[in-house]
Amino acid sequence: MDSEQQQTSPRQTGTGSVKIVKVEGRRALNDFIGLLWPLYQDDPVWIPPLILERRSQLAPKNPYFEHAAFNSWIAYRDGQPVGRISAQIDRLHLDRHQDGTGFFGMLEAEDSPETFQLLMQTAETWLRQKGMRRVAGPYNLSINQELGLLVDGFDTPPVMMMGHARPYYGGRIEANGYRKEKDLLAYIVDSSFAPPRAMQAIMARTKNRIRIRSLQKARLDQELRIIRDIFNDAWSQNWGFVPWTNAEFEHLAKDLKLLVEEDLVHIAEAEGEPAAFIVGLPNINEAIRDLNGRLLPFGWLKLLWRLKVKYPQTGRVPLMGVRRKYHDSMLGAALAFGVIAALQPALIRHGLQKMELSWILEDNMGMRNILEAISGRVYKTYRIYSKDIS
Repeated sequence: MDSEQQQTSPRQTGTGSVKIVKVEGRRALNDFIGLLWPLYQDDPVWIPPLILERRSQLAPKNPYFEHAAFNSWIAYRDGQPVGRISAQIDRLHLDRHQDGTGFFGMLEAEDSPETFQLLMQTAETWLRQKGMRRVAGPYNLSINQELGLLVDGFDTPPVMMMGHARPYYGGRIEANGYRKEKDLLAYIVDSSFAPPRAMQAIMARTKNRIRIRSLQKARLDQELRIIRDIFNDAWSQNWGFVPWTNAEFEHLAKDLKLLVEEDLVHIAEAEGEPAAFIVGLPNINEAIRDLNGRLLPFGWLKLLWRLKVKYPQTGRVPLMGVRRKYHDSMLGAALAFGVIAALQPALIRHGLQKMELSWILEDNMGMRNILEAISGRVYKTYRIYSKDIS
């Protein structure tokens, strides 16, 4: 960010009172995004996000806002931004779950009880005035985007589309009456994993019923419809599920198109029907780490060079699913093992040494058992908190 935005660290609590201001206009938006730089300036594993991407996320054209109400605020102390928060009401969530829940998100702040309290009270008041009875978060912005507060795994950099946080955040949130609702796990897997015998046996017994193929970019729109349909079916009974809309999925695909390689995306068919998929992506956070959030004037050239010539060594599986009718069956396990196994040669070919699979619900023992069977281990934990505000 600009030098004047780096003069004061929000971790240094000032003596003045805190003032909460609604984000309106370009200058306030700059403060909202730019707060991250002084807050994390001494954190060696933090990776500056692309400012252009953060602006796009908060722009009215983001299709999330077609079904959600949103507001955001900044905390100022002595004229310096020292905290921020957002509040969201997702109509798709309310239609599906009928639970009167709104969400807070994008919470960042100095290590001050007063600042956290004022920010969270502001979000809660807005949600309560809109008729919400409870609040959960952090959601940045929805369950299908960046989700949860990092509570374990502060010593390693976040991968793409996953959050980072200061260790004191959890305690400050809990001090405001919030309690854990659900933990989301990030697994790390070496690309050189050896398929266990059980995995090989299941795949051998079902090989005549399953066909796995890689993505075909020539018919990308059709492939995306298949993946979205499988995902919305596979996850439909999961905690907090909200389906991807067509517009949201197309928006995500457009943003990630530069990163998608045909051999890192696989679709499995069971008895002729698309039944499972896996999406692997190179970890763009590796490539942008030293760009300080800026693609101009020359950052975009560095990014393109790194993606085409000096490929990242880590990646992430952000999307994976098996149709619900195959859950808890041998064929379902074979489909999950099958798409993971199909991804492995491409990981090695591209030089991706490790993959993060995230996020995984803490009580999704079926998926956890599969990942641990290929020597995956939990290395980060993200937490969703909730509170009754009725």
